Amino acid sequence: MRKIIAVIGDAYIGQEDTLKYQTAFETGKKIIDNGYRLQCGGLGGVMEVACKGAKSSSKYREGDIIGILPSFNVENRNPYIDIPIPTGIDIYRNVIVANAAAVIAIGGGSGTLSEIANAWALRRMIVAYKNCGGWAAKIADCRMDERIRYPSIEDDRVYGVTSADEALEIINARIELYTEYHGGISFLKK
Repeated sequence: MRKIIAVIGDAYIGQEDTLKYQTAFETGKKIIDNGYRLQCGGLGGVMEVACKGAKSSSKYREGDIIGILPSFNVENRNPYIDIPIPTGIDIYRNVIVANAAAVIAIGGGSGTLSEIANAWALRRMIVAYKNCGGWAAKIADCRMDERIRYPSIEDDRVYGVTSADEALEIINARIELYTEYHGGISFLKK
């Protein structure tokens, strides 16, 4: 089964000649080029451009692009989504988006920050662009907190990158280290 990589970031981005646009497009394309599926919140901005890039890959197959939609309206999505999943839970769908095998953050505001925090708590691998601003740049190469998520990964952190090639190189090299999934919150006795 092919792993799913989530792309998160700004809901609105500039024209095609901006770094953020080019980064989102190239990241989406590289995800499919490397044999993964792409998941996002299904709307515009970074999400739409990454999906557009994914569809441009010569390795793209129908069903490679998944949109976790905030509403029940399956039509309220960007035109590149193959599999729309209408949740009806608005911004709370961010935790579902963040529960992919790995999460890639490009820029982003508070919604992106919530997805990054959820991904961290869910023990997912996180990659963040250092050169596209927003929360991704602020937390790149940092740990979200002091918890030890994987004792065997000494340098567990939000991995900072500056290109799609670098992002997918890190994911390809490390994704098999991030295999545990959140089993629910439990009471810890001291």
